[in-house]
Amino acid sequence: MRTEPQPADYRPDPKITEIARFIADPVEAAAFARHELRFRNARWDKAVGLGELSDQDWIRHFGKFDPLPGNLPQPLALRYHGHQFRTYNPEIGDGRGFLFAQMRDGAGRLLDCGTKGSGTTPHSRAGDGRLTLKGAVREILATEMLEALGAYTSKTLSVIETGEELWRGDEPSPTRSAVMVRLSHGHIRIGSFQRLMALEEHAALAELVEYSLAAFPGPDLPKDAIGRDEPAVQLLHHAAERFADLAASYMVAGFVHGVLNTDNMNISGESFDYGPWRWLPQWEPQFTAAYFDQTGLYAFGRQPEAIRWNLGQLAIALRPLAESDALIAALDRFGPLYGQAMMRRFCWRLGVEQRGDKPDAALVGAAELAMRESKLGPDAFFYNHRGGRAAAGTFADALDGYKPLDSGHEFWSEAAPVSMLIEEVETLWDAIAERDDWQPLTAKIGEIRRMGDALGEPPKPLGHCD
Repeated sequence: MRTEPQPADYRPDPKITEIARFIADPVEAAAFARHELRFRNARWDKAVGLGELSDQDWIRHFGKFDPLPGNLPQPLALRYHGHQFRTYNPEIGDGRGFLFAQMRDGAGRLLDCGTKGSGTTPHSRAGDGRLTLKGAVREILATEMLEALGAYTSKTLSVIETGEELWRGDEPSPTRSAVMVRLSHGHIRIGSFQRLMALEEHAALAELVEYSLAAFPGPDLPKDAIGRDEPAVQLLHHAAERFADLAASYMVAGFVHGVLNTDNMNISGESFDYGPWRWLPQWEPQFTAAYFDQTGLYAFGRQPEAIRWNLGQLAIALRPLAESDALIAALDRFGPLYGQAMMRRFCWRLGVEQRGDKPDAALVGAAELAMRESKLGPDAFFYNHRGGRAAAGTFADALDGYKPLDSGHEFWSEAAPVSMLIEEVETLWDAIAERDDWQPLTAKIGEIRRMGDALGEPPKPLGHCD
């Protein structure tokens, strides 16, 4: 069984004000034609002390953006640069979202309430600052599924339909509009550091490093780490652990993020900002999520490489603060850490206890081969072989000696696994678009959460203090 998010008191902590002068712009939220509450995350609102808000007050704060008590007096649009498909772009930043509030959960973790579709900002360029309702629904599904599958992900906290007609090239238009609020472990991106490095604002860069170490504390560095007392080196070591675990979580989930640009990489290692995502129909390394990813840069099998490349860009951005050899040593940890995280997460989802590096690596390899040969998608494969059941051939040989984890939940004896293929997503959206029927979405969320309960407590994300 999985531990549910625990209720906590509301503890505002707008820590971002310490660095807002160089990382953010105060902005105003858009005024919307309508405010219809469509989704409220009843698991996570309590975890940050907001569970007692009435729906009316919820809309006041998360649709009209009246400040929460003791929190930010005005929303902040964050400034950042970034590599987008490996082309550097200095003209980005929060263009249709902002940081609305910060608070602590019961464990003391600093969490952000960040928006999507809340109006234009100084960084909107030609955009309208809006979000389609379909985009918000897709983000609900992505975050719920990833959370159930053990990934360290942002949570969709709120979706409010806003009564506007939007025109989009990738959706039948006009289409409905929404404003979304996500609950995230920070919004500081690799691109936040890249911007300060590009502008040669080295004092601010050092301050951002210190902020990140305090807001997102990590474990001690290896005792032989070069420059282990330097803050920039410490941050890169933490990021190496977090990003290696993030990459492994995507692979074991069979998930394709689609747009792994440096401005979409959170320094806390938490996955966030879901656009053209997909889940694999089959174990296919070349599978891409975004129609505009013409070269397959962010294909499923290239995600660890893409995340490692992004980590290298963070190292470059930190170069004014630390020596190259210390940063390179931190970067070099990514590969071994990824391998360890992959084996740990793979065994967890398969429902077997780990045995050690050599047998675990052989098990992962045999399972990937079995998936390719059987043409099963990851959801069906992990479900069919939960605890090592029904294995055959080389895969069965690799499983010899593995002890199964608890698989007594009735979920494991049902006819089929829970999945999130694009056809299912479209069917859920059609019910909303054609009949305004939200029951299938509600039912799907319930199925996903039940799967998460059956999988049990996920591996703890790497790179964080216990």
